[in-house]
Amino acid sequence: MKGKRNFGWWSVIGDMSMERKLFLVFLVIITLPLSFISVITFKSYSGSIQGNTVAYSEKLIDQMMDGIDDYIEDMKRISSIPAYVNDIKQNLIRSNRYYEQKEMTGGKGGSAGLAPGDFDLLLSIQRGIEGNISFINNIKSGANSVYIFDGYGNGYYSAKDGGVRLDLEESFKFWSKQAANSGGEALLFGTQAYTSNLQSTRYAYTVVRKIVDSLWNPIGLIAVEANISNIENQVAELDQVTRGKSLIVDEQGKVVYDSDKRLLTTDISNSPLFQQAKGSAGSFYDTEQGKKRLNIYSSSAKTNWKVIISIPVDELTRDVKITRNVTFAATLIIIVLALIISIILSFALTKPLTQMIQLMKKVQSGDLDVMFRVRRRDEIGLLGHQFNRMLARIRQLIQDIYRIEEQKKEAELQALQSQINPHFIYNTLESIRMTAELNDDVEAADMILILGKLLRYSTSDVTGRTTMSQELSYVHNYVELLNCRYPNRFQLQIDVPHELDNYSIIKLVFQPIIENAAYHGLDDSKPQMHLSIKCEVTEQLLLFHIRDDGCGMDEETLRKLNDSLEKESPPKKNIKGGIGMKNVHERVRLHYGAAYGIEVYSEPGVGTDVILSLPLLEPDVL
Repeated sequence: MKGKRNFGWWSVIGDMSMERKLFLVFLVIITLPLSFISVITFKSYSGSIQGNTVAYSEKLIDQMMDGIDDYIEDMKRISSIPAYVNDIKQNLIRSNRYYEQKEMTGGKGGSAGLAPGDFDLLLSIQRGIEGNISFINNIKSGANSVYIFDGYGNGYYSAKDGGVRLDLEESFKFWSKQAANSGGEALLFGTQAYTSNLQSTRYAYTVVRKIVDSLWNPIGLIAVEANISNIENQVAELDQVTRGKSLIVDEQGKVVYDSDKRLLTTDISNSPLFQQAKGSAGSFYDTEQGKKRLNIYSSSAKTNWKVIISIPVDELTRDVKITRNVTFAATLIIIVLALIISIILSFALTKPLTQMIQLMKKVQSGDLDVMFRVRRRDEIGLLGHQFNRMLARIRQLIQDIYRIEEQKKEAELQALQSQINPHFIYNTLESIRMTAELNDDVEAADMILILGKLLRYSTSDVTGRTTMSQELSYVHNYVELLNCRYPNRFQLQIDVPHELDNYSIIKLVFQPIIENAAYHGLDDSKPQMHLSIKCEVTEQLLLFHIRDDGCGMDEETLRKLNDSLEKESPPKKNIKGGIGMKNVHERVRLHYGAAYGIEVYSEPGVGTDVILSLPLLEPDVL
């Protein structure tokens, strides 16, 4: 009973008009998905927004780190300038030499221990170095201070705001110790807190590099210091977009910068936040003060600094509830509009189909002169176009059938008029041959014998099929008969693989082509015409080249001949070889298909090449 009810339900739908079916389809495919989407939007949107936040935040982090990396790379390039400024290197060498001599003589620093002329020397060194430092410090905006030390820790500096470290001696010892094994490469030191001569606490990160002479001997040290204000501006923009808090740490876990500035320069390597941020990039959730937050991190490949953004989950889902309510309201409005549009569309789509059905009914009643007006380029327009083509094809087929029937009647009439009993012909020829032999006319007897073979071959087997070897034997007999008529004027060469001896082929495909070559291509200026049949075997075709070295054809005659092969009407009799080759071409195409047939190539004075194409595999191959 259940199966019958299902059948009845489907039957009701099947009996509906196309307009109602389309309306029902529109109703289902619009209402159900929209209802389903509105139900799952809250969960899916909540999950997707977090995923998008991770991807977007990682992209923002990478962009920010690219800016910081570029800035630090500029600082490293600035630190390499002394290597190319001889004035700086020469003054550092002078300073080192001076303090070396002072050390050897047991002298002490300070103005009290200066010998006559020392003050002028040191002033010259100071001016030579600090003049270049001022130039270096003005190259990059944001670089706060540049320090250059000789080998004994004597510092020369330039500070844009006038604030200079008070811990230069300790800083020099620390920097020189770290740079001792750097091999001349620039070293990056994270944020450090220091007190300036302006009695203020400052935070800066530093790039340090050894200064070497032409023999790669260390002669000093340069430190390029940048205030964290340039990082602060970029982090502020990042926090504004992500609604979170940012933290930048170096690879040892020391804080380079944090949004609240509470953790600057502190070591958080043992904190859960730093330990969970494993790898170069990723994200994870944790809880701080009872609130769940999403942490997104990414590292710089150049500095190994890691940026961690902490975003409260409440901030991520704040807009989701609003989106849910808007989605429900929009869904209801869309469903109502969709139902109205579906009614209009179903009527618009089925109207041309209804018109086509009416035209089909007229065709069914026998009216083939109707036509569907194609006014669109969609599938219905294509269907209407094909409908018109089908009607045109039907009309053409009716005309073709009528023409073929007329041709059949004419052919049957010609066959009846030319019908002669073959046995009567054979017996008559045999009687003539015996008479010729009795009269010792051997040549005439041989000609009659060959002619009998030709007639017997052409009139036997009403199916019109033979083997390749029999067909080629027939051609050979025909050429022998020609040589009887024209002694030694024709030489035939056959190059066909023996594997094709049993290949099933329709009769009389080679002989008409050879006959046309003999009677239309014979060149009286040549003592002998060479005829050849060569087979070329490809993957899908048998290509037979029937060549002669006769007089050939000019371009106009060749064009007319090839055109006549493609026309359905019989060729004109003034075209060389037109009738015989046309007969072969049409029989091959009728039997094997339109893809096969003959093509003719010729050149005056050189000869003619007729290419006959046949299928490689035949069902009747023995």
